[in-house]
Amino acid sequence: MFTNITTTLSHFTLTDALDILLVAFILYSFFLLIKESGAYQMAIGVAVIVLLLLIARWGKFVVTNWLIRNFITYLIIAVIILFQGEIRRFMAGIGSRSFRKPLALRSFQEKIEDLFLAVDYLSQKKIGALIAIEKEISLANYADRGTKIDAFLSKDLVVSLFFPHSPLHDGAVIVQGNKIMAAGCLLPLPASHNLGIEFLARTRHLAAVGLSQETDAAVIVVSEETGGISLSTRGVLKGMQDKDQLKEYLLEYLKQ
Repeated sequence: MFTNITTTLSHFTLTDALDILLVAFILYSFFLLIKESGAYQMAIGVAVIVLLLLIARWGKFVVTNWLIRNFITYLIIAVIILFQGEIRRFMAGIGSRSFRKPLALRSFQEKIEDLFLAVDYLSQKKIGALIAIEKEISLANYADRGTKIDAFLSKDLVVSLFFPHSPLHDGAVIVQGNKIMAAGCLLPLPASHNLGIEFLARTRHLAAVGLSQETDAAVIVVSEETGGISLSTRGVLKGMQDKDQLKEYLLEYLKQ
């Protein structure tokens, strides 16, 4: 065995090293996407099936090996269906990688207090709101579904957009850097979710989860029933105690 290892290492080239690094990067990126989501448990299930296949081959279990080999085709289809959100977000992330993230985050931080003041005001007045903050994956397609604003982010503007009876109050506001791109935007509803029963009939919360499943956006929701503040990232919706906790979670996510 030691001789085989030595022989393999002697033929190891730079191309082999790059090949290993590329595979490692792809796997790392995919696992990062499914982390802290419902897909994490499904990924463990798939790993268990693959492990059983390896054990069956190693132990020469004829029946088990035959069963798993015939099941593997359906497993590939199942993986594509189960992880379609993660795969879509991964592919969109690759196509949207840019070097403008630090600049966009810096410009957003200049106006971040205005956003939190607006969210706090909307929460106290129990005015429903849905605010999507662009990270790396472009939200231009969703912005095109609404009314173009292209104005600097400010507390008064955010509040006025969500004020009851405003023509744009039912849709989402999309923020890019220190600007509001559009308002009154329609966001996708999730094909599946694990929200509690208290959110089942709340379209804003579902839309927040839907967008964060398809993109890497951070989506803030203010409930008009309770005034509660929530933040959705990577398809997971979390309730926030106040604007200070929202600020902590939001900035931590955007810096990742």
